[in-house]
Amino acid sequence: MKRELVSTPDGAELELFTYAEAAEGAAPGVVVVIGSLVTASDYTKFAKALSEALKRPVHVLNRRGQGGSTPQIDSYSLEQDVSDLRAVLDHTGTRDIFGHSFGGALVLHAARSIAVDHLAVYDPAVSIDGSVQAPWVDEYEAAHAAGDTDKALAIVMRGLEPHGPISRMPLYMLTLGNYLTQGTEFGKELREQLPNGVREIQAVMAADMSAEPFLELPLETLILVGEKSPSYFGVACGRLHDVLSGSSYSVIPGLGHDGVNRAPARLIEPLAEFFDA
Repeated sequence: MKRELVSTPDGAELELFTYAEAAEGAAPGVVVVIGSLVTASDYTKFAKALSEALKRPVHVLNRRGQGGSTPQIDSYSLEQDVSDLRAVLDHTGTRDIFGHSFGGALVLHAARSIAVDHLAVYDPAVSIDGSVQAPWVDEYEAAHAAGDTDKALAIVMRGLEPHGPISRMPLYMLTLGNYLTQGTEFGKELREQLPNGVREIQAVMAADMSAEPFLELPLETLILVGEKSPSYFGVACGRLHDVLSGSSYSVIPGLGHDGVNRAPARLIEPLAEFFDA
């Protein structure tokens, strides 16, 4: 695994990890754009498995505010992430992209203005005709302003449902769980990423649109959702698939929103087949 920092036109630095199982003369790699409330290290298993299956490099990007990248600022916008992704694609020489969760929303918007050869997403948190809603934001902001990080995090977890049934537990139980795990690496990461994640969800909702503008995407976009993922992912993906007549749309059995991080063969195999085409 190789770590490097990619410079952007405005002077930011983006942390990029490359996992290489490249055969001699292999095609350029695949850039993986990750979700919110996580860092590139959470995708190590996935990146290694996909690189091994493809025999090509897999590059995992820490966006601004994640890992060792330049911090995210209060005036963050989706357009900033699109510009950053363009710099990473130029640096790696690839036009193959995979996006998960918020990363999926980002690459779908980015591919409307950036030339892409292969585009795949899993549970993209893209908002189409209001499919992503966050009525919990005011409650989150009140808890955050009061300094109650455990409750603020619990509110976000319940709103986004990233961990399946666990995310639907009563708020007081989630709050207690956050308190008990605050000293773990997992707990520390969630707390560090919390403000960034809320800004990103707000950016997704601000970019809400109908499905038709996504006609600018590659027709052969691969759209994947987890069978056990929150339903709002399937709503948006279904509308995308209806517009992109050449797209492939599959529900991966038995997987939830964290299916990418688990990297089972039933996810890696269709992705490898798609990126090899």
